[in-house]
Amino acid sequence: MSATAHSVVQPSTGAKLAASVVVVLYALVALVPLVWIGLTSIKTPQDSIAYPPKVVPFVDFTPSIEGFCSLFTTRSRQTPEYIASLPPPQGACEEVARSRSMVVVGSSNYVPRFVNSLIIAFGSTALSIVLGTATAYAFSRFRVPLKDDLLFFILSTRMMPPIAVAIPIFLMYRELGLSDTRLGMILLYTSVNVSLAVWLLKGFIDEIPREYEEAAMIDGYTRLQAFRMVVLPQATTGIVATAIFCLIFSWNEYAFAVLLTSGAAQTAPPFIPIIIGEGGQDWPAVAAGTALFLLPILVFTVLLRKHLLRGITFGAVRK
Repeated sequence: MSATAHSVVQPSTGAKLAASVVVVLYALVALVPLVWIGLTSIKTPQDSIAYPPKVVPFVDFTPSIEGFCSLFTTRSRQTPEYIASLPPPQGACEEVARSRSMVVVGSSNYVPRFVNSLIIAFGSTALSIVLGTATAYAFSRFRVPLKDDLLFFILSTRMMPPIAVAIPIFLMYRELGLSDTRLGMILLYTSVNVSLAVWLLKGFIDEIPREYEEAAMIDGYTRLQAFRMVVLPQATTGIVATAIFCLIFSWNEYAFAVLLTSGAAQTAPPFIPIIIGEGGQDWPAVAAGTALFLLPILVFTVLLRKHLLRGITFGAVRK
């Protein structure tokens, strides 16, 4: 009678196969909405609401740029006589508009809203990381009275649903003149994100041995120099991982953006759902705006994915 020995560390072949199947199935399910958004963005309004759905390009439907044209331009319906009196269309979007008995009368507000999202999201993320890193270092290295209570209080600010404090913040911002301003949104998102940044970064900094800083200070470095030259380089992985999580919140936030902005500082999330086409919702334009809105956060995450994976597992195994 023989027994087959196997490693308790390395998974068996069956376990690897099962895990692979689960990962592939999850990836397929997760990609379905993204693929559907991409397909809808290259359909005409009629094809986007067709039933049964038209799925395969060049087979079920002919790809069109009408959704992107509707997203970036403002169009107006005109009489056939007026359109016939116009010079030949200049550009693909003007040609598409003429085919719908419309003319392009100007640019839409999508680009300014998209720029607002970039400035507010990246600005609040940078400020959250600066404040969070400094605070996490203080909690990690110094004796702070009531440290545990303070940390719990900081974390508790993250537990509160945004809608619970929306009205008080709206009244406060109206009195301070911060409503519908980029600065107001950056400060608000920073106040929400800094609690997450403190808790995540404190765990990363705790894993950095104090002896490194002590050795640096023995060599003549000040505490600030040791923090900048020793701690920050080793905490880069945690800082990047934290920045990604903070950016995702600021980039996708909807409730505060709807309540506190309406024009000058409005971001893309509340603007995209109100893209209205002739006779109802312009789904290709909405899908095109959503697809473009996903790109910055996707590129940022992909470029820093190695740091993200290392940051999530940092400190999982102690030596």
